[in-house]
Amino acid sequence: MPGSDRASSASSTPGGVFQRAVDYIGVRVTEAIARIDPARVSRAVQMVQKAPQVFVYGAGRSGIIARAFAMRLVQTGVTAYVIGESVTPIVRKGDLVVIFSNRGESQSSLQTANIVRREGADLIVVTSRGNSKLSHAANILLELDFPEEKDRPTLSPLGTLFESGSLRLADGIIAELMQVRGETEESLRQRHAIMV
Repeated sequence: MPGSDRASSASSTPGGVFQRAVDYIGVRVTEAIARIDPARVSRAVQMVQKAPQVFVYGAGRSGIIARAFAMRLVQTGVTAYVIGESVTPIVRKGDLVVIFSNRGESQSSLQTANIVRREGADLIVVTSRGNSKLSHAANILLELDFPEEKDRPTLSPLGTLFESGSLRLADGIIAELMQVRGETEESLRQRHAIMV
């Protein structure tokens, strides 16, 4: 029966691929974040802090990460919105937009960046492609660089590394922002949509 060898081999080591994948993703994400210039992260935090409004955007799973980031921004006391929601206002000059895009070439991300630049807002781009079209539009580029390896398609298919890295990067930015703004877990909890 086709695939039976593969199935029996996987069942002989329960959790073997799981543990390899978890370890692989953790190491690769840690290495990628370590390559980001801390000065860029500090500048990104300063831009979030001074912007009257912060907007986030991402498509697919990158969009889920963007939403998670927006949620924490709101809990940190920042006025933040997700682009594409029906209640999201217009981006204006002086605002900040953060776009999460693995390859930095999706049409929707490029259109969003064009509007941002036209309106005179600032743009932070989080991507794995530092030479992409989207990257060239950024005021600040936060590149999560993942050199290709043969195990990557099996242990972290499609955009898994970028998405995992983006979430960790965004959460690190939130921690820095909390310090800058004098926020605590308790003050964040007070802004949580459902009190926890």
